[in-house]
Amino acid sequence: MTAPAAGRSVAGRRVVVLGGTGFLGRHLGPAFRQAGADVLTVSRTASASRHPSPGVRALAMDLTGAGPDRLAALFAGAGAELVVNAAGAVWGVTPEEMHRANAELVGDLVEAMAALPRRPRLIQLGSVHEYGPGRAGGGTTESHTPAPVTPYGRAKLLAADRVLAAARSGALDGVVLRIANITGPGTPPGSLLGGLAERLARLREAADPDPVLELAPLRASRDFVDVRDVVDAVLAAAAAPADLVCGQVINIGSGRATPVRHAVERLIAHSGLAVRLVERKADTARTDTEWQQLDIAKAGQLLGWQPRRDLDSSLGALAATA
Repeated sequence: MTAPAAGRSVAGRRVVVLGGTGFLGRHLGPAFRQAGADVLTVSRTASASRHPSPGVRALAMDLTGAGPDRLAALFAGAGAELVVNAAGAVWGVTPEEMHRANAELVGDLVEAMAALPRRPRLIQLGSVHEYGPGRAGGGTTESHTPAPVTPYGRAKLLAADRVLAAARSGALDGVVLRIANITGPGTPPGSLLGGLAERLARLREAADPDPVLELAPLRASRDFVDVRDVVDAVLAAAAAPADLVCGQVINIGSGRATPVRHAVERLIAHSGLAVRLVERKADTARTDTEWQQLDIAKAGQLLGWQPRRDLDSSLGALAATA
C-alpha cells in the first residue's frame, strides 16, 4: 500500500467509514486499521460478523433514515476525527431511493458534522459520472463544468456540491474524491466487469463446451482504477493538511481511457474460458457516455498519489476472486 505523503499519518485517529460492508467500505476499514487508525464501520446491512476484520468495529444503522441529529450523536459518540462516506446506491433501486441514498444522505451528513463542536474531516467519495460526457482523446480536469446524464451522476453531483459549499464557507472540513470506474478483487456483480466475472464463474462450473456471452454493445472507452489504488488515495486524503484539500475536488483514476471491449476480452482471457462474445443491438433509450478519462495530475500534486496497479492485474485479481 502506498503510504500517505511523508511526515503525515492516520495512526491513532478515530475514523468512521460509512457504507462499511459495501465494495469500497470492505477495503477501507481494514486499510485504515492497518495504518494504525481506530476504525468504526457503519452500514444498514452490517452485523459485525458479515465482513469480519480484526480490530475493526462494526455498527448496524440505516443511514438514510437516521437524520442529522442521530448522525451527529453517532460521530460525537465515536469521537470521530475523520468520516469517509462510502455509502450510497448504484444499481437495483428506484430513482427516489437513489436520490435519498446519494444526495439527501450527504445533506444530512453535512448538517450533522457542521453542528459538532469538534468537526471531523469528511471525505466524500464521488464519481466520474458526475462529469457526464468526456472529450474523446483527452482527460477531464476538475475545472470541467459537470453535466451528468444519468440519475446516479446527478445525485452524486448534488452530494458533491453540498460538501463543497459547506467546506468553502468554513462550515466543514470536506473534500470530494471524484473516482473513475472501480475494479479489482471483489468488484460487485451489478457493474459490467463484476457481472461478467460472475457469469464467467458460472460458465466454468457448468462446463459448457461452447460457452456464449451476450452483452450490451461494447463501444465505449472508460477510465478504470483498481480498488486498492482508490484506498491508497483515500488514506492520502485523510492525512493531507486541511489547507491543501479542504473544499477541493480531486480526480482519482488511471488517467487513461480503455476500450470496454478490451477490458472484457482481457477478463475473459483471465478466466481461461474460450467464450464467444455476442453483442446485442444498442438500446436507443439508454443515456450514457462514450468516453471517460480523468486527468489525475491534481491528485499527484496535492496527495502525492498515483495509481500503482494496471488494469490487467486488476482484472486478474477480479477473476481470481469471482
